[in-house]
Amino acid sequence: MFEIALRGHDETQDSANPGIFRGLVNLLAEIDSTLKDHISKSNNRVFMGLSKTIQNELLDSIYEVCRTLILDEINKAHYIAIQADETTDSATLSQLVFIVRYELNGKIQERFLSFLQPENHTADGISKCLLEELTKIKLDETPEKLIAQSYDGASVMSGRNNGVQAKIKEIYKNANYIHCYAHQLNLIIERAASQNKQVKVFFCNLDGFSTFFTRSPKRTAILDEVVKNRLPRSAPTRWNFKSRCVVSVFKYKKDLITCLTRIVDDESSDQSTIRKAVGLKHILNDYDFNYWLYFFNKIMPHCEILYNQLQRREIDSIKMQSCVSSFKSSIQHVRNSTDYDYYNENSDNDDEEEEKHSRQRNKRPRYEDKHKMVAKEVCDIIINNIDDRFLFSDHLSIALLFQPHLFSTYQHSFPETEFRMAVKTFNLDSIAFKHELVVLYNRPDFGTASCALTLLQCFYENNLTTTFVESVKLLKIICTIPMTTAESERCFSTLKRIKTFSRNTMQESRLCALAMCSIEKQLLTSTPNFNELVIDHFTHCKERRMDFIFKQVN
Repeated sequence: MFEIALRGHDETQDSANPGIFRGLVNLLAEIDSTLKDHISKSNNRVFMGLSKTIQNELLDSIYEVCRTLILDEINKAHYIAIQADETTDSATLSQLVFIVRYELNGKIQERFLSFLQPENHTADGISKCLLEELTKIKLDETPEKLIAQSYDGASVMSGRNNGVQAKIKEIYKNANYIHCYAHQLNLIIERAASQNKQVKVFFCNLDGFSTFFTRSPKRTAILDEVVKNRLPRSAPTRWNFKSRCVVSVFKYKKDLITCLTRIVDDESSDQSTIRKAVGLKHILNDYDFNYWLYFFNKIMPHCEILYNQLQRREIDSIKMQSCVSSFKSSIQHVRNSTDYDYYNENSDNDDEEEEKHSRQRNKRPRYEDKHKMVAKEVCDIIINNIDDRFLFSDHLSIALLFQPHLFSTYQHSFPETEFRMAVKTFNLDSIAFKHELVVLYNRPDFGTASCALTLLQCFYENNLTTTFVESVKLLKIICTIPMTTAESERCFSTLKRIKTFSRNTMQESRLCALAMCSIEKQLLTSTPNFNELVIDHFTHCKERRMDFIFKQVN
């Protein structure tokens, strides 16, 4: 639960580092004399409870009890969606995480079930592994409950004919594929930043700053002393880190120049360090770099806002459309304001720097129009890709039926196209559903909802689930459809904390049990009789020489 390895390297009684499990038992033994006598005095004991086998069996019992609790929730839920993503652990083994998402009593749950190791990395191998897990949770008995599957955009997962999503949908007909919107945002920004040479050079130079400081403790110490803020390290697939780097370099530009000057003047700096520091200092004074730094400082915060919104578990297609629309409007505003005078907006420079920049501006006036043209091109690429990638069509278009800001419009112009799509796709009662929507659109108290979940909660709180039967059914579907695979990424973070380089030989069953204790710790602590359930499972999982069950004597 605390993401610390339970087992120690040496678990003998005289060991100085017996591990967390044995250490906790020893601590309790100091408090409980009965436990101390059991451990120290019983030479012919039948059960001591400290062996690695017992530890593993206890972990297995915790894992199985948690799975049983999750399966009970899955059986109660009306609709299910799955998420899957793959990473490599510290032992260079591939780990495929399997997540289930569902709505229960007005709350969205995303539950970790297991880490899997497919036979191979082909669509057949991965889909076979996922289908086996779906069978274990008994979804094969009610295949219509699986309404969505969300993965990244890799061809092996997203292929329309032979990808994993296609093979899953052959068996589960309602399992529509959702390409993770967070991955799509990364692809949009990556494409916008790679279409022009000037922009590619800018980001290459930007990466050089974090690389320069992170590879030397001495440089980092000077950075901490002068700038008092570290630069985020960039990641190829995480553009939100580049966003933070843009903002940091823009904010601390003068301090970075001071820091680099100090490194150059330091007598202990070697030639390589001086050469790199001089180069970075020259970049910070370069006209082209400063122009793009200023431009992307306007673009990237909007990307960061959308990325953070995508990380929320409660986000649904209704809220997603609103967030994407706001993002698109913000980028359009930046595009419309590209005809600015960069130096007039940065007139707070000191006299020496202003004079230097003035010389650069007078030296190359012909580049002004070219920069503005490229800046508009970057904005156009982002806007066009938003329209292409964030296209809410087919089953996602039904979210338009519950857009609160459109309710007043729907009073006069009923959304027939989306209505027919919803009835056809999810087999709704058309007459009852249309009547419910008409009532919904004409009630001002429902127009205050911000997303599908808040509207569904409003129905629950006012005891209207039996009045708006078809609407509640569709809202449950919208809430269940995942927009991102953010939960998978959070599971990977847990994996890195549990399976470290010093604990990289653990078996898959032990890894899943430890991950379950960490990821679903809230489920463990919120179940009143969880300890009793684990003890019952432990005592019944196999025949034991010691009888753990007390029998009532009349």
